Amino acid sequence: MWLDRFSANPTPTGSPPPQQRSFSPGPRRPNLLGHGVAPRPGFSPRSSSLNVSGKFNSSTTSLNSARLPNGSGLKQQITPPTDSTDPLKVLEDIVGKPVHEPDGEHEPLQNGARLERPVELIEDINFSGLGLQDFLQREENEDLSKLMTQTTQSAEEYEREKDKFEDLHRSILACDDVLKSVEVSLTNFQKDLGAVSAEIETLQARSTALNTKLENRKVVEKLLGPAVEEISIAPAVVKRIAEGPIDHTWVKALDDLEKRSKAIERKLKGPDKVLAASDLKPLLEDLTNLAIERIRDFFVSQIKALRSPNINAQIIQQNAFLTYKDLYGFLAQHHSQLAEEIGQAYINTMRWYYLSNFTRYKLALEKMPLYTVDKHDALGVDSGSQRGALMAGSKAPQPAHDALSIGRRVDILKHASSNALPSHVAEDSKTPAYIEAPFHAFNTALIDNASFEYSFLTAFFPNVSFQTLSQYFNSIFSPVFALGNAFTKQLIESTYDCLGILLCVRLNQHLAFELQRRKCPVADGYINGTNMLLWPRFQMAMDMHVESVRKSASALSGGGRATLSLTGSGADSKGSTAPHVLTQRFGQFLQGILVLSSTDMAVSGTAEAQTSDIEPVARSLERLRSEFDSFLTKSAKGLAQGKRERFLGNNYSLVLTIIGDTSGSLAKETMEWFEQLREGVGGE
Repeated sequence: MWLDRFSANPTPTGSPPPQQRSFSPGPRRPNLLGHGVAPRPGFSPRSSSLNVSGKFNSSTTSLNSARLPNGSGLKQQITPPTDSTDPLKVLEDIVGKPVHEPDGEHEPLQNGARLERPVELIEDINFSGLGLQDFLQREENEDLSKLMTQTTQSAEEYEREKDKFEDLHRSILACDDVLKSVEVSLTNFQKDLGAVSAEIETLQARSTALNTKLENRKVVEKLLGPAVEEISIAPAVVKRIAEGPIDHTWVKALDDLEKRSKAIERKLKGPDKVLAASDLKPLLEDLTNLAIERIRDFFVSQIKALRSPNINAQIIQQNAFLTYKDLYGFLAQHHSQLAEEIGQAYINTMRWYYLSNFTRYKLALEKMPLYTVDKHDALGVDSGSQRGALMAGSKAPQPAHDALSIGRRVDILKHASSNALPSHVAEDSKTPAYIEAPFHAFNTALIDNASFEYSFLTAFFPNVSFQTLSQYFNSIFSPVFALGNAFTKQLIESTYDCLGILLCVRLNQHLAFELQRRKCPVADGYINGTNMLLWPRFQMAMDMHVESVRKSASALSGGGRATLSLTGSGADSKGSTAPHVLTQRFGQFLQGILVLSSTDMAVSGTAEAQTSDIEPVARSLERLRSEFDSFLTKSAKGLAQGKRERFLGNNYSLVLTIIGDTSGSLAKETMEWFEQLREGVGGE
């Protein structure tokens, strides 16, 4: 059979053995890859197939390596449609006799592709006188020659492109190396990523555990926080107490320490004893001792500052002691003996401070020039002739003044609340003054400082009894009070200035009222002591005036009327009814006493106190009026009957005229008494 002959033809060297399958006698279908061009072999991954040898057999072997092996499953994958014509039938129609299919499975696929039906069938085939088998053999030979020609050409092309393929091969090997390094890197990265993932899982587990612990700690802190806060001290507080400067923040830190100490004491003494409190107690005691040491050093430095020259103690008392008085309270609570020692050091320092300053002030006031009022200025003495003879032998003549007239001296009572006279002004003063000026300056300064010191002691020692405060105050001011009494005694011991002494009494009463207003009872003893010095001296001066008038009246009883200077008065001629010169002096002196005894000048708190204050004045005035009336009666004895009454009436009228503007119960009583005398002699 011709099919057997076709299969018996030799094949080219290196070509694959022919496959046992039937061929259709019909025309061959066109090759889609071109005439005689075999399909390019495929390349396996990560391997090179570019080793092209110059031998034909290796080339053909490579070309045929892409063919599908026998037993391909394409038949099972692709089945011809049911309505297509059977190729055997077509061949039987051409040959004219039945064709038996060889044994074996029918293969509708060739070269891995499904045989497709030609688009156009050639009905008239030129066999050129050849049989069908020869015709087919010739076609096959032509196809093989074309295939061999194309293969030879492909080998030559491969040989020409050998360098390119070798370069490509080297590039592919380099790429393989790079890919291997990338593979190693990716493998390491995968390992590292796994380690990071494990670490992340570990961190997540730790985070979960920490969150659980945090929640538990919050619950515990909510329960234990207030108790721990009550007994614990912040490190900032400890550092501030140990190293910080003493200021308001330091005082706040000390208050916090005191609060914690009390809380720990309650924890130790309460029914629910806390062991942690006993552990903290030694630390608190050490911190408390350190605070006590720093407080001691602070107050000692301030006390030393009080002894500095030209220092204002009130500034230090206000800015240091009173501002930080709580520190002394803390010291007294935790170390009472040290607090008493510091308090005693302060008392000793302030005693020295006030005594030294008031001593200097007293020396400055002593340099003030004062008017001299002695026995020659008595009411019944001719002061003109007596003082003129005294001034003739004196190198420093006494300035002219009227010791029996109040004048503007009463203005000092209207300014009794003014500040004390500065020491440098007193030292430089050249204008003479009466005794009430230095008395007012010294005692005003003394009362101001005493009341301020008492207020300071009350504020700085809040938990001290009044008896203890009085002891502190007396320890400080006793030497100063003694100095003040000595200065007052020095001013009045040689003077007979009744108006000046009575002015000092009124100033002293005003100071007593001021002390009551300032609620400073500890200085009452000094005020009472000053009164005990002033009133006896006032009584002594009034007795001197009364005695002088009595002596003048005794001289008149001897027949003389020239005891007083009557120059220019017209009363030295016999039978004159003009007022006596003594009446003018008596009226001015009486008016001054009544003015200082009025309720406007007496500043005591109650009417009973006012009455008690003016009682010595009333008794002395009563004696002086009696002696003056006796003097006028004896002066009028030498006059005729009608002129005698007129003379007495004129003198009484002059006295009433001078004292007519005064007020007060004593002035009213005195005016009524002189009116009765004037009415008794027939005067109007």
